[in-house]
Amino acid sequence: MRIGMMADVYKPHVSGITNYISLNKQYLERAGHEVFIFTFGDVDYPDEETNIIRSPGLPLVDTGYYLNFRYSRKAKALLQTMDLVHVNHPFLSGRLALRYCRPLHIPIVFTNHTRYDLYAQAYMPLLPEEISASFLQNYMPPFCTAVDLVVSPSPGMADVLRKLGVTSPIEVVPNGVELERYQQVCDDCRSEFGFEPEDILLIYSGRLGPEKSVDFLLRAFAGVAEAVKDVHLLIIGGGPEEEDLKKLAAEIGVADQVHFFGMVAYDRIPQFLAMCDVFVTASVTEVHPLSVIEAMASGLPALGIHSVGVGDTIEEGITGFLASQNQAAFAAKLTRLCLDRSLRHKMGLAARQASEKYAVDHAIQIMIAQYEHLVFAALPRRRSLSSRIRGLVEKLRG
Repeated sequence: MRIGMMADVYKPHVSGITNYISLNKQYLERAGHEVFIFTFGDVDYPDEETNIIRSPGLPLVDTGYYLNFRYSRKAKALLQTMDLVHVNHPFLSGRLALRYCRPLHIPIVFTNHTRYDLYAQAYMPLLPEEISASFLQNYMPPFCTAVDLVVSPSPGMADVLRKLGVTSPIEVVPNGVELERYQQVCDDCRSEFGFEPEDILLIYSGRLGPEKSVDFLLRAFAGVAEAVKDVHLLIIGGGPEEEDLKKLAAEIGVADQVHFFGMVAYDRIPQFLAMCDVFVTASVTEVHPLSVIEAMASGLPALGIHSVGVGDTIEEGITGFLASQNQAAFAAKLTRLCLDRSLRHKMGLAARQASEKYAVDHAIQIMIAQYEHLVFAALPRRRSLSSRIRGLVEKLRG
């Protein structure tokens, strides 16, 4: 098959969606399919991957996003030769898929990766919640009806779509992870970064933006640090709140125990996870938390907040803990994990075993089966359209 992956933004922008698209492209190509990525951005960017099709756009400050409402003529023509397109953002890319591919009966798959309702609240706090909710309730149901398949990476996100009024069939297909990358041991990693064997290392990996609630995490950690000796929090990632979070760590007296490593190359994340004891996140905006799954594959118990995505991934009391969105409750469960080495070990083993269901090979096979079904079902309509077009051309020639 010729598969077009459509995204509003791609590399060098770093995000879970970018990693998902890149990994799926790699494994689909291994399975013998031809994959093209259609996106916006700097058309002169030196891609290391093949078949990255960029259309120019207006850069949106320093977000990594580019704004445009159409593809270049060349990109559009190539997109319309695909057997199937897979949309990863519903607004720009989603509308273009409907405009360019629907008339030609090219099947469209849409994966909902993001809690757009919560992102709107985080980035537009002055906008009344009713307005953002009303927009999504008016936009998402007809959009999902217009595509051929809606995919949710988690059951919780499928429930969110239902509450927004989506009545289309929804397939739950977890985003795949290359588990073997995280199943490694790193005996000398701690000494490389100046940590001692007896230190208890907590790790957060992800964007440092308001939607991730890292300020909540820091305040909860301050409570833990008062009760637990030699505990440290490693923060991997960057974002608009990085400097404010560093100031907060100093203000609450944990600057010496909180270590900001900034943006880290994706292939180094396993090294950081391998030397840590617990993965922590306070985000409630995750749809399918790849960072949590990667930590589980590394054998780490995880602590998160009861919410869509995280709540679908962490099994309470088995692979980690889920807390309420209450700072004291979160700190209490984290303190327990820090103080109980045997519990961490037991949960870590269970977490590694539970991560097996997210193996990328398995997820790709599920997705390929869905693709093949849609392409086969579309063949009669596409052949009929092709025949009509040929007939029209012949009439014009005659």
